[in-house]
Amino acid sequence: MIRLKTGSVTAGGVQMDNHLVLAAGILGTTGASLARVLSTGAGAVVTKSIGPYPHEGHPGPCFCEIKGGLINAMGLPNPSKDFLTELGPVNGRPVIASVFGGSPSEFREVASWFKGMVSGIELNLSCPHAEGYGAAIGVDPEMVESCTKAVKSLGMPVWVKLTPNVTDITRCGVAAERGGADGIVAINTVKAMRISTDLRRPVLGNRFGGLSGPAVFPIAVRCVYELYDACSIPVIGCGGVSSAHDVVEMMMAGASAVQIGSAVIHDRDIFRSIYDTLYAADGVPPDEIVGCAHG
Repeated sequence: MIRLKTGSVTAGGVQMDNHLVLAAGILGTTGASLARVLSTGAGAVVTKSIGPYPHEGHPGPCFCEIKGGLINAMGLPNPSKDFLTELGPVNGRPVIASVFGGSPSEFREVASWFKGMVSGIELNLSCPHAEGYGAAIGVDPEMVESCTKAVKSLGMPVWVKLTPNVTDITRCGVAAERGGADGIVAINTVKAMRISTDLRRPVLGNRFGGLSGPAVFPIAVRCVYELYDACSIPVIGCGGVSSAHDVVEMMMAGASAVQIGSAVIHDRDIFRSIYDTLYAADGVPPDEIVGCAHG
């Protein structure tokens, strides 16, 4: 397998220690957990999505494991502005705050809380199971552009996380670029559900949830590939990544950095194991492989 040359990385205006990024919603609820992930090999971390109001999320069950992945319907639980007190342990480290809102003004308000405290902002325009938020507005290219423009006016690096639950993801990617995004994150979870045949009802309390894990990796690779062709800003790959080989494949599709989420659930040291396999002092310069599958 190709090994990459070690060194710091800049993707979407954010300087990171390496290409590996903790995805939003996984171990991102406390400053201590974010610091721990950084200490075990992650080049940057993304917080839990934070919104304009405190929210408990959906009633349970909120999570089920299936063959090839996980389905969750958390419903964006978060403490809102109180989360700022968690950032102390990661002060000065490469941290991206994930934010959500129901309008451009709400996105801007929440993002403004983090100005001067984090390295960048990630807009959650893609959660498939939160009514009025996430993908509910992120499927509309005009709304994607407006939300991006509103947050970019704060003068911070902005990543826009896109939903795969659309006919053409590139329309939203181009809209994010028009709005001033510094990077695009692809993808969030795929809308899914399971039904308990014993109980004769949906397994999840919210009925529908978002599928993540290895089952969505080919979808994520395809989306990254299409966005790399359609947009001129960096793409950050996300979705089902669980090995150094997956990271390389995602980068060959066009990713400048790669987020890892569900794989952490089964291996809390996944960043260290991927880092040790992926990098070498005499490795290939990363720029040589980003997008190389496009010929």
